[in-house]
Amino acid sequence: MRRHASHISRKRLGIAIGVVLAAALAVTAPVAADPGTGDNAPAAQPAGRDAGSADGVKVEYFTGPEGHPRHTEVSSSSPLTRKERATVKDDGDVVPIVEAGPSDAKVDVVFIGDGYTAAQQEDFHTDVRTKWKEMSAVEPYAEYQDLFNVWAVDAHSQDSGVSGDPTSDVTKNTALNSAFFCDGIERLLCVDTNKVEAYASKAADPDLVIVLGNSTKYGGAGYNDITSPSGYDGIGTASSDHPDSDQVAVHETGHSFGKLADEYWYDESTYTGPEPGESNLTKLSADEMAAQKAKWHRWLGQESPDGGTVGAYEGGGYHGHGLNRPTDDSIMRTLGREFNLPGREAMIAGFHQHAPVLTAVTPTDRQVHGSDRIRVEASSRAQVRWYVDGREARQARDASSVTPRRLGVPADGRPHTVTARATDPTKAVRDPKLRKSLTGSLSWQVKR
Repeated sequence: MRRHASHISRKRLGIAIGVVLAAALAVTAPVAADPGTGDNAPAAQPAGRDAGSADGVKVEYFTGPEGHPRHTEVSSSSPLTRKERATVKDDGDVVPIVEAGPSDAKVDVVFIGDGYTAAQQEDFHTDVRTKWKEMSAVEPYAEYQDLFNVWAVDAHSQDSGVSGDPTSDVTKNTALNSAFFCDGIERLLCVDTNKVEAYASKAADPDLVIVLGNSTKYGGAGYNDITSPSGYDGIGTASSDHPDSDQVAVHETGHSFGKLADEYWYDESTYTGPEPGESNLTKLSADEMAAQKAKWHRWLGQESPDGGTVGAYEGGGYHGHGLNRPTDDSIMRTLGREFNLPGREAMIAGFHQHAPVLTAVTPTDRQVHGSDRIRVEASSRAQVRWYVDGREARQARDASSVTPRRLGVPADGRPHTVTARATDPTKAVRDPKLRKSLTGSLSWQVKR
């Protein structure tokens, strides 16, 4: 039998990922910790968290598949001991799951498993493959799968499963100290964030870090106050085997990639602050957006993939009044929905922030000659054009490899410039500022 005794049968694997919140949302007001659902019970302090720390870390969590997210603050993890650092150093093989290209040219998603014993690492790899398949079927991931590398970092736990599953009195000895009932909230799955950093840093260039707890119990967390030396902006946690958890992943990446705000609210309070910085919230009405050419004015009146028409719908950013959202019910408000048009636009631009539309395989800092091959890496949707001293060489359209001779660079002994330009022509991104991330240009000096 795989895993621990509670896994009587293998359920449909969801993507149970609570992914990184890239930054604290500009419209976020302090919110009291949610007392949780009726089956919650106070629990002992989860292992791996410093109960005496004055520093807090904001987290987003979900009380159930049908509920809106909530926010609370948990204590920071303690620094690793010398023994813990040594343990991590000797652990943590990095296993490629999807390799689309060089890490500096792709979005690198790093999964770390917790509550998987040494004998269960292949189970962890299978879970990662299944979860990524589910996640990458969601738009705009489906259209942009070639932008992503996926890595599994092995973390060997002494026990199978995680603490707090199924009840608060269950304790497991795991590599990352994953525990439900964090701060007495049953569905909040906390981890030792310093141990996560130690494992994540084994990967070359992590952009997203996802901790999968070996559990069928619904839960997870999105840490939004974690700034990592390894380059990622937060940590997501979730159970591995709950069938309704895949949408948690998609919602959380709305924060990390799209820099999108939450479109739900807690009460009938009225927002009175400045205009939000996030692209999917505004104080403006639809008419005001159109008149001022502000926020999502380019999408007003368009049918949105999450259902309905893009407009200005009251409520969002945790306030029932004073803020408007683009559509009635996108995934940034309710799990199970899709990104609305402005949200999808922001996600695509966010992908390209980590995965440039054009990267150089042949270094641009050295002179090339007539027969030298110039190579570039471009996304599959990109239109690639080549130029010699500013004039297009039409015969090389969409080529990823050329020679100056083929481009028609004159053999006159004088220096010339070869330039490659690439553009993602998607119609899903209309904002000129966001479209800048969908274009790229590289140049080489040539002498024949």
